[in-house]
Amino acid sequence: MRLSIVTTLYRSQPHLAEFHRRASAVARELVADDFEMILVNDGSPDGALEDVVQISREDEHVIVVDLSRNFGHHKAMMAGLENAEGELVFLIDSDLEEEPEWLTAFHRHLLDERADVVYGRQADRKGAWFERWSGELYYSVFNRLCSIEHPRNIVTTRLMTRRYVQALLQHQERELVISCLWLITGFKQVEHVVRKHMSSRTTYSFSKKVDHAANAIVSFSEVPLKFIFYLGLVVFACSLACAIYLISLRLHRSQVVDGWTSVMVSVWLLGGMIISFVGVIGIYVSKVFSETKQRPRTIVREIYGKSIPKP
Repeated sequence: MRLSIVTTLYRSQPHLAEFHRRASAVARELVADDFEMILVNDGSPDGALEDVVQISREDEHVIVVDLSRNFGHHKAMMAGLENAEGELVFLIDSDLEEEPEWLTAFHRHLLDERADVVYGRQADRKGAWFERWSGELYYSVFNRLCSIEHPRNIVTTRLMTRRYVQALLQHQERELVISCLWLITGFKQVEHVVRKHMSSRTTYSFSKKVDHAANAIVSFSEVPLKFIFYLGLVVFACSLACAIYLISLRLHRSQVVDGWTSVMVSVWLLGGMIISFVGVIGIYVSKVFSETKQRPRTIVREIYGKSIPKP
């Protein structure tokens, strides 16, 4: 198998027929009929599953991986990669904001650079000013806290070699931040500047983006824990200096320092710091707890269009 096209389905029913037509056309131009198209249903609540199952009956190149429930975009992508068999794997979203026709340019770029990965990066981040500003803030904070240099404004679409995909699948995290795994897997990766369309409403709400940012930072950085330690030392040193000063006033000048307001402010300040620090530690502990349970990343309910060998 020369090429695998992998995509996930979640509220993407209106785009499936066109996606299948366009992706199939560009694949045939590149590798004739030596390709497969893997569609992972990530618990889509619309009629996407029924549509793609019907497509798989009419097109032998189409394989549908139906997950037992919604596991999340990143885990669904990994499930698709696990079922891909092509020497080249083209990962892309199915909502047509990313064009299937990019495959041609990505393949040419891959050959020219002799790379293992060509990934898409937006020339300009889409969305309103707040989304663009918050995106820049996220990348700036993340790159400062973590030991990896995360490219800004990358998209899902990427063309990968078989050896890179096999290396990527060696990561066994349950709490996935797939864009970071893409980077730490290594190999030669080059960017290809693209312009992403805005054809559908995003399913990533603000709360999901905040949760993703927190998950990414605690998964790839120990800086928050070190920050707590060093800030605790600073607070302890300041408190000790203040205590010595107050004791010296009492012993040498017999002066009692009033300060009910300052005491209450200090109590609230330190109390808030302690609660937030316990929360940070709790996030790390929860990640460890999740990983130690060794639950499967995804559960496949059924695979359509592909004969499964008997064990």
